Amino acid sequence: MSKEQQIHGLRPIIEAIENGEEISKIYFLKEGNGVLFNELKHKAKQANIATSYVPEEKLYKLTKENHQGAVAKLSPVKFADLEIILETTDMTANPIFLLLDGITDVGNYGAIIRTAECTGVTAIVVSEKGSAPINATTVKTSAGAVFNIPICKVNHLKDAIYLMQAYDIALVGANEKASESVFESELNKPIGIIMGSEDRGINPSTLKILDQQIKLPLKGTIGSLNVSVACGAILFEAIRQRMF
Repeated sequence: MSKEQQIHGLRPIIEAIENGEEISKIYFLKEGNGVLFNELKHKAKQANIATSYVPEEKLYKLTKENHQGAVAKLSPVKFADLEIILETTDMTANPIFLLLDGITDVGNYGAIIRTAECTGVTAIVVSEKGSAPINATTVKTSAGAVFNIPICKVNHLKDAIYLMQAYDIALVGANEKASESVFESELNKPIGIIMGSEDRGINPSTLKILDQQIKLPLKGTIGSLNVSVACGAILFEAIRQRMF
């Protein structure tokens, strides 16, 4: 990551948080301590910024400057406000929203963002914690689509689901154990499609509050698809239903 995309030093990072800069992650020195160090930790927690505690060698790989025990990575995009998007979206146009539950691989993240932009998704919703950062790799694998589609960060994905249901948006989860095929389902309506993480899928407690669960029929011996491929197949089926 270039120096233009990161900040080092305790006070500069504190000021960046206070000025509303989009920080995707802060790396803290594992043995760090002190008044200013602890103040930054507190502000990072308040702002729901992802953190990692690492040895000093890791920090010096990020910067050769005097880091004072902290290096912050900046997000290349500004995140959108989900409530504002919902308030200004024409629901009669049957919009599609995409919610990502714990996608941690930046390559998959970028590929999903690219497909979402190509299929006219209104906005992507991710949780503050447990999601891949938007970094140079994400930008590259999305082919720059991260700059063309609103991405909303929320404290908890469940809160976003309840909010969207209040707007009469049907929340549809991709689950390989579902009984209903995506090709049998009704997707030509305002929907939010939820894709789960690469290893565990959608959180079981989240599945319980969804309106519908769908699966892609698989004919081979392998039991699941890469999440970005599965997401693309479902999004294009939703587009097909809107066209015919």
